Amino acid sequence: AGRLYGLSEDQLVRGFGICGSQSAGIIEYLADGSWTKRLHPGWGGHAGVIAALLARAGFTGPETVLEGEHGLYAAFAGGHDAARLERQLASLGTTWELSELTLKPYPCGSIAQPYMDCAMRLRERVRTEEIASIRCRTAAGPVPRLWEPLASKHAPPNGYAAKFSLPYLLASILVRGRAGLAEFEDVAVRDACVLTVAGKVRYELDATIDYPRQFVGDVEITLADGRVLRERQERPRGGPDAPLSHGEVEAKFRGNAELALPAAQVEQAIVAVDRLAASASLADLVAALAS
Repeated sequence: AGRLYGLSEDQLVRGFGICGSQSAGIIEYLADGSWTKRLHPGWGGHAGVIAALLARAGFTGPETVLEGEHGLYAAFAGGHDAARLERQLASLGTTWELSELTLKPYPCGSIAQPYMDCAMRLRERVRTEEIASIRCRTAAGPVPRLWEPLASKHAPPNGYAAKFSLPYLLASILVRGRAGLAEFEDVAVRDACVLTVAGKVRYELDATIDYPRQFVGDVEITLADGRVLRERQERPRGGPDAPLSHGEVEAKFRGNAELALPAAQVEQAIVAVDRLAASASLADLVAALAS
C-alpha cells in the first residue's frame, strides 16, 4: 500500500509502526464456527491501507515496531533475534519465498489435510456401510482445534465450523469423495449419511508426532467384519516437497474463481498466468480478473 501511495522512506517507517498496533486475531471462532477468521486476512489488508494513509498524513508510529522491547517480535515471536533479522534483511530482493508456500488441496485447516488424503485413499478400499469405527492418531496440539469438544465436532453447527472438524472432514471424503467449497455450505453439514460416519470417528494421542514441526495424517478404519485398514501420511501435500500438480492447481483456481467470474473469463486468466514468465506486463491478467 505504501509503495502504491508513493510514500517516502520516513513515511513507510511510520506506516510499519502504525500497522504494529493493528496486528491481532484470536481463534475463539473455533467455539461456534463464527466467521471472524474470514475477517483476519482482509482486515490485515485494510490495516495496511489505513496505516499508509495515516503515515502520508503525518501520523506517527514507533520506528522500533519490530525489534523494540514491546515490539512485534517480543509480543508474538518470543523475542528479537538481531542476527536472524539481519540475515533476512540482507536477502531482500534476492531471495523469494513464493516457491516455499503451500497450496492446500482442500479449503479447510492445514493440520487436517494429510488426514483427508489418507481418507481419500482408504475410500477406494471400503464402503461406508461397512465401517464400524474410525480412529485417528494425533499430537496434543491440534486437539482443541479439530477434535474437542467431540460432540460438536461430530455434528458441526454450521458450514464454517465444519472446516475445523476432523470427524466431518473425514466423513465427507469417505461418503462423497470430496470436500470442496460446496461441502462447507450450511445445508451440506446436515447430511445424515455424512453425520453417521462422522459419529464413528475418534482420536488417540500419539507422542511421536512432533507437532507443529510435523503435520502428520494417520487414519485407521475398522470394518464390521473385523478387518483393519490404515493409511499414514507424513506431511501435507501442496508444499515444495510434495507439490500439487499443475492440473490440481488449475482445478482449485477454477473452483474458486467461477464463484465470481464467468467460466470463459476464468480460462482467460489461466492463459494469462501461464504467459506471465514471458511477459513484461500484467495487463492481460488484470483484464481477465476484472469483474
